[in-house]
Amino acid sequence: MNAANVPQKFKPYTRQSIRQARQWQWLPPDQQEAVQVVSHVMPFRTNEYVLEHLIDWSNVPDDPIYRLVFPHRDMLPIDEYRQLRDLVMVKQDDAAIAALVHKIRMRMNPHPAGQMTHNVPRVNDHVLKGLQHKYKETVLFFPSSGQTCHAYCTFCFRWPQFVGMEDMKFDAKETDELVSYLKSHQEVTDVLITGGDPMIMNTRSLADFIEPLLAPELAHIQNIRIGTKSVAYWPQRFVTDRDSDDLLRLFEKVVASGKNMAIMGHYNHAVELRQDIAQQAVKRIVGTGATLRMQGPLIRHINEDPHSWAELWRTGVRLGAIPYYMFVERDTGPREYFQLPLARAHEIFQQAYQMVSGLARTVRGPSMSAFPGKVAIDGVVTINGEKLFALQFLQARNPDWVRKPFFAKYDPQATWLDHLKPAFGKDKFFFETETSETETSAHATQERKVIPIASARDCANHSNAA
Repeated sequence: MNAANVPQKFKPYTRQSIRQARQWQWLPPDQQEAVQVVSHVMPFRTNEYVLEHLIDWSNVPDDPIYRLVFPHRDMLPIDEYRQLRDLVMVKQDDAAIAALVHKIRMRMNPHPAGQMTHNVPRVNDHVLKGLQHKYKETVLFFPSSGQTCHAYCTFCFRWPQFVGMEDMKFDAKETDELVSYLKSHQEVTDVLITGGDPMIMNTRSLADFIEPLLAPELAHIQNIRIGTKSVAYWPQRFVTDRDSDDLLRLFEKVVASGKNMAIMGHYNHAVELRQDIAQQAVKRIVGTGATLRMQGPLIRHINEDPHSWAELWRTGVRLGAIPYYMFVERDTGPREYFQLPLARAHEIFQQAYQMVSGLARTVRGPSMSAFPGKVAIDGVVTINGEKLFALQFLQARNPDWVRKPFFAKYDPQATWLDHLKPAFGKDKFFFETETSETETSAHATQERKVIPIASARDCANHSNAA
């Protein structure tokens, strides 16, 4: 499939417009109903490229990409689905629908891992809207114009960004506060621009957020990352979009400044990289001097086949991309539908890892992005007759925890860190004790700090002058 055979103009479909897609008529009534009902709770958006080239309609509803973008009735408990179906399909009571939907969403842990409580920077009790700072070296930035995606993943842990939960939304209209915050935090080396998907923006808007980060005052920022699913859902962004060449020149500008431009490409299945245009996108990105790192979660119903992971990593390496992370599906949204036991996750990772050469073994996982940090399941071991999970932090709120091995009792049903119990008769994991002590100490000694707000335009001018 060459670029001439794929859609050149982006056309999205939502719950309100999916009936216009020719594929809608191919779905049986029960599948159509599930989309209309469950999409009131979880965001639904797809596009013509996904429908035409990534979904095998002869295999619906079991096709992995179909399950990746179309809601299913099993994403809700039976009673909740019946209640919501009755309100949506029969009573059509908007107020009652809104009340039930809110109740369902709030039980789904809408912001896991302390995103709202512990990751948001504050200055003099002022919340810096649109920023997160969980790990010492890395700040996340959420531009307001990047608060959607070319298509939505049904498992997305950032689903509150898309469903109108305004009090749980991260978005920033300008880089002023980001630049000022970074000037005061010389320990930060990485800025991750995320969303939503920043690649939904045109290049001019994206440049307005990136170019201020090239200012001489921010020399300590070494890596500018962009988290994106566009490499899979709309690779045209890098190949045939009207400003795709301008986008690549922006990447080249970042590289020429001496910084690393890292595209954090979200891939969930090998089919997403089988398309010619998707492979062209990878080649064009790495051709600018930017790096493309491949990451994605392991998800039940979608990518449990280790052969798919191995194919994905091998193809990426051949094209110049770097396998980076296999994540464990987070404890949010319809997690009961998607989650896999940690033991099974490690088994799939190990099998896929065995199928690839050393060049693809840059990948790490399976990794849980939990409250204390990124925890990898290294293996299943037996020590003194006790079967255990061997674990370690790949990244952590406390840098001293990184690469510190620890053990948990083997539990074949556990799907998340908080399901695990410490090994060797201990009551708590080492980080549980240290977390509480560290937070108490930090709260007692917190200094009020004044950060002057500088103009992003001034920083951009300094950069251009340089």
